[in-house]
Amino acid sequence: MPAQSQEQKPFDMNQTIDFDTIKMLTLDDSQATDQLILNELNSDVVLINQIGHYIVGSGGKRLRPMLLLLAAKALNYDGQQHLTLAAVIEFIHTATLLHDDVVDESDLRRGKGSANAVWGNAASVLVGDFLYSKAFEMMVRADKMRVMEILSKTTTAIAEGEVLQLLNCNNPTTTEASYLEVISRKTAILFSAATRLSAVLVNAPDETESQMAAYGMHLGNAFQLIDDALDYKANAEDLGKNLGDDLAEGKPTLPLIHAIEHANEHDSQIIINAIKEGDRNAFNDVYKIVKATGAITYTEKRADEEAQKAINALDLIPDSPYKQAMTELAVFSVQRNY
Repeated sequence: MPAQSQEQKPFDMNQTIDFDTIKMLTLDDSQATDQLILNELNSDVVLINQIGHYIVGSGGKRLRPMLLLLAAKALNYDGQQHLTLAAVIEFIHTATLLHDDVVDESDLRRGKGSANAVWGNAASVLVGDFLYSKAFEMMVRADKMRVMEILSKTTTAIAEGEVLQLLNCNNPTTTEASYLEVISRKTAILFSAATRLSAVLVNAPDETESQMAAYGMHLGNAFQLIDDALDYKANAEDLGKNLGDDLAEGKPTLPLIHAIEHANEHDSQIIINAIKEGDRNAFNDVYKIVKATGAITYTEKRADEEAQKAINALDLIPDSPYKQAMTELAVFSVQRNY
């Protein structure tokens, strides 16, 4: 990281961020990407059309493709391949959602019935496979071996992260380091790929590519840390999923890991048993312990640190409205309540 990053004053994470204003910067490109997604979803297999349109059109912030579009503009890219790669990123993300909901037995996604709840597990898995295949078909069009290398390694890392998370399920001895490894592979790596690809498109120097990748990685970590904190502080309507889902799935997220380490023996055992058994009914008791031990505050602090690292990674990028938007996205990632 450049020396000036070490001297940079911490960014104010409490400033008000207007997410809609950020979205407007890439509105035309985002609309073009959405149209491309709809075109590529077209299949003569009706069920693929139904499920693909259902989950892609079910809302969401489109944060990952937006990151690629913003980063490409910040690096003065003037071609069209960023639209294709933004669609690829969204297809990979959507495929992981379909597979995740089957593994987690989730019945709610973005405030609607999950695809597996509507069509069943088999259909969701197979359509997720279709989206992965479509993503790789599309990325070939960039005609850059480096693009293929990054995205193939990314999907491999995501799969590894999913397996690591599965191994950690119902395991209350999971450490903070193990948890961070899971979220880096499972979630942050796709953010990192999105911003790294923008540097590849403009044939940027290796240092710039590395910094863009670091920005995405730290942003993705911050995003997931806040996601896990929200499971103990948001409401179901804002969150778009049932509160306590992580606990019911036996996932030892950072709020739980911190609470186990800092609660008294009796309270720690309550959380340990809840993780082992995936006991949603223990949510209220667990929530009180998580709050009393400052676990939510601690998780948010770790997210702030990741967001600051993301902002510092932008030092090599010339000032522009797009760079400013990327900075504000880092702040938004830790401020959001959904």
